[in-house]
Amino acid sequence: MPTPLAETLTQLRVGNQKFLIDFYQRSRHLFARWAQRQHRLPAAQAHELLQDTLLDFYDQVADGRITKMPEDLRAFIYGMAQQRLAAQVPAHVPLPAAEAQRRQRLLAQFNQLGADCQQVLTYFYFHGYQFEKMGVKMGFPNATVARRQKGSCLRKLYELVRGGYDATWGAGTADNEG
Repeated sequence: MPTPLAETLTQLRVGNQKFLIDFYQRSRHLFARWAQRQHRLPAAQAHELLQDTLLDFYDQVADGRITKMPEDLRAFIYGMAQQRLAAQVPAHVPLPAAEAQRRQRLLAQFNQLGADCQQVLTYFYFHGYQFEKMGVKMGFPNATVARRQKGSCLRKLYELVRGGYDATWGAGTADNEG
């Protein structure tokens, strides 16, 4: 079953690039043909352009400039590549090592949270759900419980980031899930 677009965006925001890697592997030959026809780029350059464009897309998702997954992702990526070529952006400008490491650590720490905490934080921060809607989705009795759960989960993530939270403590209930 394919992953819903909103879930894909959430996974990208927490640093999981699997979707983009899969997109690259499926699309690189078609993209190379397009780049050769439209811009006379050799296949190797087209592949680099697609990689850099996908990394730009990832950065825009991660920092909040893209908040909704484009309906036609392929057309969106091709448009970004076209803009990149028009602006003559240099190829392979990687993230600074510190930022790449920070994102990987944050993803690892987020993945240490229990499934309920991951879901609560995802609903609130990435889907933008109000507490009432989040409460309904999570099966909480009311919005106040959803608000408290979000606060508790955020504290747990903060403690993980600071290095003082043991994710194995209190596993079991949504209120204590770590």
